[in-house]
Amino acid sequence: MAQVPQIKIPATYMRGGTSKGVFFRLQDLPEAARRPGQARDRLLMRVIGSPDPYQKQIDGMGGATSSTSKTVILSKSERPNHDVDYLFGQVSIDKPFVDWSGNCGNLSAAVGPFAISNGLVDPARIPENGVAVVRIWQANIGKTIVARVPITNGEVQETGDFELDGVTFPAAEVPVEFMDPADGEGAMFPTGQVVDDLEVPGIGTLKATLINAGIPTIFVNAADIGYTGTELQEAINGDAQALERFETLRAHGAVRMGLFGDVSEAASRQHTPKVAFVAPPTGYLASSGREVAAEEVDLLVRALSMGKLHHAMMGTAAVAIGAAAAVPGTLVNLAAGGGDRTSVCFGHPSGTLRVGAEATQVNSEWTATKAIMSRSARVLMEGLVRVPADSL
Repeated sequence: MAQVPQIKIPATYMRGGTSKGVFFRLQDLPEAARRPGQARDRLLMRVIGSPDPYQKQIDGMGGATSSTSKTVILSKSERPNHDVDYLFGQVSIDKPFVDWSGNCGNLSAAVGPFAISNGLVDPARIPENGVAVVRIWQANIGKTIVARVPITNGEVQETGDFELDGVTFPAAEVPVEFMDPADGEGAMFPTGQVVDDLEVPGIGTLKATLINAGIPTIFVNAADIGYTGTELQEAINGDAQALERFETLRAHGAVRMGLFGDVSEAASRQHTPKVAFVAPPTGYLASSGREVAAEEVDLLVRALSMGKLHHAMMGTAAVAIGAAAAVPGTLVNLAAGGGDRTSVCFGHPSGTLRVGAEATQVNSEWTATKAIMSRSARVLMEGLVRVPADSL
């Protein structure tokens, strides 16, 4: 067998929020991968170690979960009033597919720090000490994100005392603001209703809030599908029949939202939409062993990503939660007690998270103006990632 050399590509392995992924500057990619297409997808899959029928990603940088099978490509932005263009690729673990249909809210917190450290932000906009405001264009969904990155002695500050449930060690806080997070021209509810009756074969007719904010998300009541909202990963991910039911729910909800023309298309796009179930506040034991008291949270939320229950909460889904909570009458709002809200603290499998959001109603149509939450980010490794030269 002929020997194939490996190529070396500058890359940074970063944690952002409760996710981690491989970050690239567009200019550092091989020329064939600087444009969207098969060459780029093949390269990123090989970097991550997909497709892997063993679902371990041993021969790549992925961690065999939806939170760790991620790639990011950044470049200087040519858009007015923006510093960097951010493109996110969710790599399927066991299928030959990279999903470019949505954003990663968690990794959004790492975009600003990476952009500053890698020369993608004008040095004149970076203080010697203080906070650098990085204006990010999220190219997947065409939205603006503003990250506020702490700077110490002219460099990104990564360490600190900010604690984030789902992340073991504290770090520096990075507030992230998602501007106009609703899909399209500000429309949040694709059916025009804050609650729909959704028919799902094998499950029945469910009350559902279908929202496009942060990422398209389908919310249902935990009790309606036989859960309490206190479940941890093993309760869902170890139940093949439950996962199949959730995928059926996701597919039918996606068609109702207009994301797919037919349920058969859902299997080809795992990243969107998300499915989440909500419940009123109650105490539970988080995956870390911490007791979360009912008084700490406004509601409970569990969400699935790439076909599995997430260990904490996807950042984009947190935006959807905040936006839905801000609109009276949604299932999220009702689980939190109803009424007008500009922020909500929800319980997830790893602990709690607070997200703020603002929504307004114009001509009977709801629009989200912004959502904000705090995350953290840290460089785990930087240098050269290697892939066989025939990967492209």
